[in-house]
Amino acid sequence: MDNVNEYLPNGEVAPDRWVTATHLFEEPHEETTAERWERALLLFDAKNYIDAAKLLADVVAEHPGQTGPRLLLARAYFHSAQLRRAEEELRVVVDRDPADHYAHLLLGRTLERQSRHDEAAPWLRLAAAFAGTAQ
Repeated sequence: MDNVNEYLPNGEVAPDRWVTATHLFEEPHEETTAERWERALLLFDAKNYIDAAKLLADVVAEHPGQTGPRLLLARAYFHSAQLRRAEEELRVVVDRDPADHYAHLLLGRTLERQSRHDEAAPWLRLAAAFAGTAQ
């Protein structure tokens, strides 16, 4: 949704429209990381995963040590079928936070979607164990 005047299929205003419209009457404004994060969340919630990933990649580049934006970037890549990129981000998250069961689950699902079932199995077992659902 690069056009400020776009509307969603249900007739609602595109989430990105309001964020960009606030600066129409101000002096030139450089978007902050927090504003990019907020806009990325709106785009992600609107299921515009490709545009959300573009913004989130910038946020992660600016703050590479934060796990939250990186995990959301991985989710955006996963939902937009950019599976190799999702895998790369998820491996970083799992390395930094080995007890994050959701990162293990998403990494396993990402590998499954790439038909790498043998590689996915240990990640899915770990996710189940961390979540307390292992049998």
